[in-house]
Amino acid sequence: MKVSNFLVALAFLALASSFAIAYDPSPLQDFCVATDDASSGVLKAGDVFVFPFGLIHFQLNVGKNPAVAIAALNSQNPGVVTTANTVFGASPSINPDVLTRAFHLDKDLVTKLQRQEWMNPSDLNSYS
Repeated sequence: MKVSNFLVALAFLALASSFAIAYDPSPLQDFCVATDDASSGVLKAGDVFVFPFGLIHFQLNVGKNPAVAIAALNSQNPGVVTTANTVFGASPSINPDVLTRAFHLDKDLVTKLQRQEWMNPSDLNSYS
């Protein structure tokens, strides 16, 4: 019975999250939420990070050497996360230089998008 409970819990975790493993030092690991709370940190070689379900996240190499990261993603419905609201409407805001590189946009356009009023992604769930 205990083994079956463990397998069910493991399967749920696999469906409800994604993770990344750093093999070379210094990738910046960050995720943002639609509240005033954000988390970030620099991973060291061998670190493992599990992302909470449904949060937009990114990795950026802040080191001087090339970095290697292995990421595994899993979701039953990956189209549910509203990227624009979560990324450009994040509070605190994501550094415009990061968004400029990630989306290959002009910095002025990124700044304009960040100034725009965005609907809270949690409000969108009430319409479905």
